[in-house]
Amino acid sequence: MTPVQPEKTLGIVLSGSSLKGGKMVNYKGEDLGKIEEILIDLDRGRVAYAVLSFGGFLGMDDKLSTIAWQAFSVDTTKKQLVLNAAKELLEKAPGFDKNDWPDMADLSLGSTLYGYYGYKPYWA
Repeated sequence: MTPVQPEKTLGIVLSGSSLKGGKMVNYKGEDLGKIEEILIDLDRGRVAYAVLSFGGFLGMDDKLSTIAWQAFSVDTTKKQLVLNAAKELLEKAPGFDKNDWPDMADLSLGSTLYGYYGYKPYWA
């Protein structure tokens, strides 16, 4: 029996700052907006969400939407997140105002957000 060799790399590793402020596209390549924040679940040591701004004009009246991290893939060449959902789903997604953020640690809110994109919350 051949011994299992340890992994030589962690896989995809990018800094949060390389993604924050960058544009986000969906699988069709449609521009969806930009990443405002990447939220980390410190207790579980995982990225929980990305917060996207979209729909405004020149940064005014942008809608913010919290998206389950599992809904993304990463384009490492362009250093951008790719949302695995149609633009129409994002346009109808729950959102909030930049001056009135919801409690992102609320598990019922998190379950709703993950469910909206068709994913089971990682904490469930």
